[in-house]
Amino acid sequence: MTDSPPDKYQMFCNRLRKVWTHRRKQARTQGVACYRLYDLDLPEFPFVIDLYDHHVHAAEYRRRHQLTPEQHADWLEQSRECMADVLQVPQENVHLKIREVISDRREQYGHFARRSVTAVVAEHEARFEVNLSDYLDTGLFLDHRPTRQRVRSESRDRRVLNLFAYTGSFSVNAALGGASRVVTVDLSNTYLEWAKRNFHLNGLVVKDEDFIAADVMAWLPTIAPASFDLVVCDPPTFSNSKKMRGIFDVQRDHPALLNLCLRLLSPAGQLYFSTNHRRFRLYDEHITGATIRDITRQTTGFDFEGKLERQCFLLQRA
Repeated sequence: MTDSPPDKYQMFCNRLRKVWTHRRKQARTQGVACYRLYDLDLPEFPFVIDLYDHHVHAAEYRRRHQLTPEQHADWLEQSRECMADVLQVPQENVHLKIREVISDRREQYGHFARRSVTAVVAEHEARFEVNLSDYLDTGLFLDHRPTRQRVRSESRDRRVLNLFAYTGSFSVNAALGGASRVVTVDLSNTYLEWAKRNFHLNGLVVKDEDFIAADVMAWLPTIAPASFDLVVCDPPTFSNSKKMRGIFDVQRDHPALLNLCLRLLSPAGQLYFSTNHRRFRLYDEHITGATIRDITRQTTGFDFEGKLERQCFLLQRA
């Protein structure tokens, strides 16, 4: 990023306007109110910008630049004005964050601020609470929108397990899809309470015993085989939380994790496994008794084509 002369702001505005004109037509056609708009499109403006209905969530990816703190603050403010003007929202609805390089990965999901600026947004027939101020992420990962729709369409009369559930968006979709039971597991009580609020927003019954705060790798062996018909497993790339017995590394540990999940599947069951590890390689030779399909392309939304940094797999009992 360099010190941007005025014409660069016009370039940024023009780029935003062009993309927004195209994307909002696609979103309207698909009935989508929350979507990725801009993803580091211009080097001079290293933002990732998402629309959440009438709110703009913009994260600056901090890069080396020659701006003083005052110049950087001015650059951010002028960028905010561009976003508000082009996207036709009040400036207070443009929520800016700065993503630093994280040296301790335990900090990734910690608090960014404590202002509690929240909104309720719609995704197809579901409703979710998003937090636009307090965390680096909002509570709703937009890249999984198509996967959530698949889970919803496949959940009727099935027992569904959502692992590393975060704020429970997969659980909500499974319940709305008519699942006979939905179990939501996450290490964080904060996120489980958020997931419960999402259930309430959708008029769903909250059964406390089905919201489980646990270390997934320790919890899975305690569950009887064939207990579920559909499992969603979207683990972090890395975790060394004090609440866990050890360190979790998705590249190293995914075969053990997936074998534990497969053990819980009924004979006709399905397991969705996803990871955003940029250099992930599936060790399929260590995963037993399963057929595996890479469904990354089929679960990529219109707003992430060519930009998606996650992989998604569908596993079924062989």
